Amino acid sequence: MSALALAVSNPPRARHDDADIAAVVLGTGLVGGALLRLLDETAGRRRGLRLVGVANSRHSLFDKDGLAPPVIERLELAAGCDLDAVAAVLLACDAPVRVVIDATPAAAVAQRHARWLAQGIHVVTANKIAQGGRLQDWHELQRARRHGGAQYGDSATVGAGLPALASLRRLGRTGDRLVALDGVLSGSLSFLFNRYDGTQPFSALLQEARERGYTEPDPRADLSGADVARKLLILARAAGVELDEAAVEVEGLVPAHLARLDSVEFQARLGEIDAVVDTHFRTAQAQGKVLRYLASLDTDGRARVGLRAVDADHPCAALRGADNLFAFTTERYRERPLVVVGPGAGADVTAQGLLADALDIAG
Repeated sequence: MSALALAVSNPPRARHDDADIAAVVLGTGLVGGALLRLLDETAGRRRGLRLVGVANSRHSLFDKDGLAPPVIERLELAAGCDLDAVAAVLLACDAPVRVVIDATPAAAVAQRHARWLAQGIHVVTANKIAQGGRLQDWHELQRARRHGGAQYGDSATVGAGLPALASLRRLGRTGDRLVALDGVLSGSLSFLFNRYDGTQPFSALLQEARERGYTEPDPRADLSGADVARKLLILARAAGVELDEAAVEVEGLVPAHLARLDSVEFQARLGEIDAVVDTHFRTAQAQGKVLRYLASLDTDGRARVGLRAVDADHPCAALRGADNLFAFTTERYRERPLVVVGPGAGADVTAQGLLADALDIAG
């Protein structure tokens, strides 16, 4: 098969001298909360970003002239969530740069991205659904971005604050071509399999990962492989490979009978996964290998996500903590892949990625 052509999905950035950014932050959980704290901490060290709206699944608070702290305390006393007001408050602002920052995992919010982009409102997001879901939704997003002349800041969708997508697109701008992609794309699953040694239940480590903010609100999004599959789709599409969801082979860690339960029931029966993981671990250990949850796009265009036993000298075997690793094999990096590695999970690094994207849009 011929090498995979890289596509550049974002237009050149506009420059705004003395830029004033009007922003609405959606989501006040681990990532959204970290972002709001970061905005407070850096207020005196960056160009003006005016927070004109904050919303979560229960409440929303908007003011085109800016929200004064304490925002979270005021938000809890505000009316219900009103996503229709997001565009209204931003379009009412006189700021030259208007941005929605989506720090949620919500499908209902992701479905609004294209609409906001078409209205000329920039979107910065850690939400993977719009770009890593149905191919037709991805195409709609690209059309809306072009129509509205808006930018889509998606660095935090893959690798938290790591420059994975930026590196891929930079290769594309120089005419390089992707041959293959391999790596560990989930900080939560990296943490789990870097730490798991058979001496404690896998479910206990999963609880620790949740407490550290590494997993999605429902950890089945991580354990099922769905979150990793979305990230692989985002990377593939950024490389010009317009894969549909069904094209990704996914090996999850959640048995079918647990996948059907509601979140509360699943948490109560989480220990049932322990035996499944331990069996894989013992098999790999007997072969002198370690377990890693890997994603790959090979030279035949085959996209796979799943648990694999790798040799001790495999690049992913040396990962620590919640590190991600992206290995891009290209025409110019054929003998030795270009590798991006570093922390791939955590509220603070993800929030930093969101803020960096918003400031980059301002130029």
